[in-house]
Amino acid sequence: MGELIHFFVGLHIVGIAALLGGFLTQVKAMGQGTARFVPAMLHGALTMLVTGVVLVGLNEANSHHVNNIKIGVKLALLIVILALVYVKRDEEKVDKGMFGLVGLATTANIFIAVLWT
Repeated sequence: MGELIHFFVGLHIVGIAALLGGFLTQVKAMGQGTARFVPAMLHGALTMLVTGVVLVGLNEANSHHVNNIKIGVKLALLIVILALVYVKRDEEKVDKGMFGLVGLATTANIFIAVLWT
C-alpha cells in the first residue's frame, strides 16, 4: 500500500507543478495585462483534486491519521482555484487581480501542505 501512496503523492506533485508552472509562464504577461489561464493550469488543478481525494482515501484505508482540517483548507483553496481557472479558461485576457489570486492560492496551498504538521 505504501508504494501506491507514494505513486499518488508523485502524481499530486506533478499536478501542482503543472498549475504553478502554468502560472509562472504567464507572470510576464500578467505585468502587461495579457495573462490568461493556460490549459496546464486547469489540468494541474484537476490532477491535484483527483490525486488528493485518492490520497486521503488510501491513508484512511491504511489507518494513517489524516488531519481533516488541513485537508479541508487545502480543498477549499483548490476549489477556488478550479472555479476561477475553469470559468475564465477561454478568455484571452484575465484580470491581474484574479490571476494573482490563483497564484497566491496555489502558493498558499503548497506552504500549507509542507508547513502544517
